[in-house]
Amino acid sequence: MDNNHQPHSAAFFGDYRDFWWNRDFLELLVKRWGAEDVRSVLDVGCGVGHWGRIVASVLPSAESIVGVDREEKWIEEATKRTADDSRFRYQRGDAMPLPFEDNSFDLVTCQTVLIHVEKPVEALREMLRVTKPGGIIVAAEPNNRAGTMVWGSTSSNDNTIEDTVKHVRFHQICERGKIALGLGDTSLGDLLPGLFVEAGGKDIQVYLSDKTSAIFPPYNGREQQTLLAHQRSMTENEMFMWGREESERYFLAGGGTAEEFQEMWSVVTASDGSFEKAIASGTYHTGGGAMMYVVSGRKSL
Repeated sequence: MDNNHQPHSAAFFGDYRDFWWNRDFLELLVKRWGAEDVRSVLDVGCGVGHWGRIVASVLPSAESIVGVDREEKWIEEATKRTADDSRFRYQRGDAMPLPFEDNSFDLVTCQTVLIHVEKPVEALREMLRVTKPGGIIVAAEPNNRAGTMVWGSTSSNDNTIEDTVKHVRFHQICERGKIALGLGDTSLGDLLPGLFVEAGGKDIQVYLSDKTSAIFPPYNGREQQTLLAHQRSMTENEMFMWGREESERYFLAGGGTAEEFQEMWSVVTASDGSFEKAIASGTYHTGGGAMMYVVSGRKSL
């Protein structure tokens, strides 16, 4: 592998992903899906395995969990993380086509994968193809656009209306550019139910995750500290949804100009040190809400 190659989604596999889900919420979904007897699972676009591991942990009968990802680095990392659990196996492969025979798995699932796919309906059809008749497919995908209106205490009173509009506009132009480049719709979650129907899924169920990334004093515990570290990293590295280079590429593809990008980037990544000061004084807080859809369907018998 090229040493200069940056694996896909490398900036988004931090430890904060360990806190994306409430376990009891997923246990409830397993009951609603009628998935208590699921034995074989495929995790599509598995990354380092966060989603596959937590899904397996709430499936009482799961005996085999296979993860597939196009990045060899993530396959190696996921394998390390499950070295002591023989149920897990990872292999390199693409979502289209999936490297498996028809009717191979009881449950096929993905998390934040379809937002990177040019033709998500075709990806869902592939997931259905390798699902056993009567089996279940599940996709967890966000509306990331909604996140532009989730603020912390250091921004909720200081943002002008004009700056707020710039945040939303900037994000939407970048999203349109990402779609235009064939790299997927970052806010695809809103459209998932209809895409499931178009792909041929039956018995569609739609839910929103009840988990937030709340940060509040006194910032006790691993979750709070991990979320704080992630927020600090985003601020220090001038990250918006993406880094500067990637954001500019999307922005220009979405119809923005280079001059407009420079002006808007300085607004959306502005940092006056107030975040660190608020953390130091124990006054920073945010509800950290997000829109993460969990949509399921069944394959016809």
